[in-house]
Amino acid sequence: MANHQLIGYQKGDSFLYDLSGASKLVFFVLVSVATMTTYDTRLILFIGAFSLYLFKQTKIPWKSISFVITFMTFFAVLNIVMIYLFAPTYGEDIYQAKTILFDGIGPFYLTSQELFYLFNVTLKYFSTVPLAILFLITTHPSQFASSLNQIGVPYKIAYAVSLTLRYIPDVQEEFYTIRTSQEARGLELSKKAKLFERIKGNLQILMPLIFSSLDRIDVVATAMELRRFGKLKKRTWYSYKPLSKNDIVTILFAIVIVCLSLILFFVNHGRFYNPWQ
Repeated sequence: MANHQLIGYQKGDSFLYDLSGASKLVFFVLVSVATMTTYDTRLILFIGAFSLYLFKQTKIPWKSISFVITFMTFFAVLNIVMIYLFAPTYGEDIYQAKTILFDGIGPFYLTSQELFYLFNVTLKYFSTVPLAILFLITTHPSQFASSLNQIGVPYKIAYAVSLTLRYIPDVQEEFYTIRTSQEARGLELSKKAKLFERIKGNLQILMPLIFSSLDRIDVVATAMELRRFGKLKKRTWYSYKPLSKNDIVTILFAIVIVCLSLILFFVNHGRFYNPWQ
């Protein structure tokens, strides 16, 4: 299962596992907001380098996240290509400068300003997505639910999120089990088959799997209702973890990053860091 798992909680002994789910959630949300709202390359690079440092500390195997990283890279490349096709001169408008690097056809030429803007957009993906992966891998679903409730989310919603995270590995396991059995019967779904045939074959497995998963969710929801889940306004959590000193430091560090992004907003006279000024 570990070779096929897309994303999910994995046991470890890093300091991130000792933090409360609430502090990690607050850190992820605040830092992601700061990263997505600013275009200051210096701050985004710092956050990206810090994310890589956290990855090194957790010692997460590459095979556990390779699919997500590959998908993120593909989506990031597709995004910058579409941005360039629809707005090839957007960088010039932002930075109020024009340094041509490559002469193209009509408006499709490449400038240093456009390239710098596209670099910042790509950098955002590689700064925020690793933080999301770290949060999901180092936070147990039950602790995630209690952390959501701890920061004010109704426990019904928090419990629904927890059940979703718990079902993802089960659905993945069932999908790969069915696919392996189909391949044993002669249906080629590996990289040897053509792309269209692989997509068609996987969809034939995926659709019935989705409907069976919905039936399973309905059974669980009915069982919870029979046990009078949701009757009381509050509930206790077995995996509840109070905030420690390290949790407070983590939250304060996230607040510092947000404040820094606001300071840079005034320093740069806007969201964009302009090296041409």
